[in-house]
Amino acid sequence: MRFSVNIPNFGDFADPRNVATVAVAAEDTGWDGLFVWDHVLHRHHQGRPFGDPWMLLTAAALATTRIRIGTLLTPVPRYRPQQLARQVATLDHLSGGRVVFAAGLGGPVDDEYRSFGDTADPRVLAERLDEGLDLLRRFWSGTPVDHRGTHYEARDVTLLPATVQRPGPPVWIGGFWPRRPPMRRAARFDGAVPLFERARHGHVPDAAEVRDLIGYVRGQRTAEPDRPFEFVLGGATPPDAARARDLIGPLHDAGATWWDERRLQTGPDLDRLTPVLRRIEAGPPVL
Repeated sequence: MRFSVNIPNFGDFADPRNVATVAVAAEDTGWDGLFVWDHVLHRHHQGRPFGDPWMLLTAAALATTRIRIGTLLTPVPRYRPQQLARQVATLDHLSGGRVVFAAGLGGPVDDEYRSFGDTADPRVLAERLDEGLDLLRRFWSGTPVDHRGTHYEARDVTLLPATVQRPGPPVWIGGFWPRRPPMRRAARFDGAVPLFERARHGHVPDAAEVRDLIGYVRGQRTAEPDRPFEFVLGGATPPDAARARDLIGPLHDAGATWWDERRLQTGPDLDRLTPVLRRIEAGPPVL
C-alpha cells in the first residue's frame, strides 16, 4: 500500500509556497504522493482565498523529486479538454513523469457549474466527462486528433509535447459508492477513488463496503483484468502507528492499494498549514 497527503486548494493552501512546504515535508517523511483539490467555488468555504490547483502543483513539482502529484479530483466537464490537456502535459514534463490525473464530475455541482451559467444536468455533465476523458488521452499522445462529438470538436489538432508517461498519466475516477455508474467508468481506466455515502470526506470507510466496491469494480474489468489498477481510499488517521494500523489494515486486506490522508471536511483544521504539517511529519501509517 502507498500513502498520500490530501489538501484543499483554499485557506493556507491557496499559497503555492505553503503547498511546496507540504510537498517537501511529505517527501522527506516517506509519503508517496500529494493531491490537491480542484475547486473554483465551494460556497461552504466561501470567504477563504482559493488557489489554482495547477499553479499549486507546479510549486510542489519544483520542490520535490520523488512523490506523485495531482489533483483529487478535477471536474473535467468544467474545463475545455485542450486547455486541460496542455496543463497536465506541462506538469508531467516539469515533474519528470510523476502526475496522476484524477477525474470526475466534481462538486458541489450548483456551485461549480450553475453559479457560472453552466448546466448542472448530471446527464449532460457525465456525457462531457466521458467525451472529455477520451479526448484527453488522445491529446496526450502527441498524434493528430480529429474529433466531432456531442460536446467537443477538434480538427486535425496535434498537441505537443506529448506527456512523459506513455500512453499518458494514470487516470483515476472518483464517485460516490454505492452509485454504480462512476465505478463502471473507473473500471475502464487505471484506478477508482470512491467516497462513500456513509463515510464522507475524512471519515474512514467501512471494510465491508470497501470489499463490495472492489468486488464490483473487478467484475467490470473484463476487457483487461490483469492491467494494474489502484483502489484509493482515504480518511483521517491518528499519528499513533498502532491505532492507524487498526483502521487501515482491514482496508488493505480488502484490496485497497493507496491510503489518502485527509482532514475532516467539517473540521477546523482542514485548510490550516500547521496541523496538516504536524500529521505529515509524524509519517505515514505503517502496516
